Amino acid sequence: MHHFKGKIEHAEIELIIRDHSKSGFENRKEILKKIVSQLKVVHQDAIHMEIKDQYYNMKEKIEPAFHVVEIAKEAMEAVGVTPIIKPIRGGTDGSQLSYMGLPCPNIFAGGHNFHGKYEYVPVESMVKAIEVIVKICELTAHKS
Repeated sequence: MHHFKGKIEHAEIELIIRDHSKSGFENRKEILKKIVSQLKVVHQDAIHMEIKDQYYNMKEKIEPAFHVVEIAKEAMEAVGVTPIIKPIRGGTDGSQLSYMGLPCPNIFAGGHNFHGKYEYVPVESMVKAIEVIVKICELTAHKS
């Protein structure tokens, strides 16, 4: 086994913090700040941290407009898709759009093994996703 005996000149770590609640999200950031503070005791100015808020959980933006979820659920059931409603921790286009003022829950795209080299979407699932989107449009047009 070879051991590195030189000096590390530069190292970076990039983390994405996600949580189901705003308080949990803030708590996770505070934990990282404490860790950095403790590391600075030993490594002084060699440790730096920059936190940029990128996206949040959309729950607080979706709850006041929950009818959009109900419409998506109704559309899924109408085309034979069993809806599974579960919270996610941000990081989606729907989250970004919701914080821009357009409540936008995520609906399925039919994919599997997301974010890996074996990610795929069956054509049948894409067709079903299209049927759901068309049905959402129809239901929305009838409710206007």
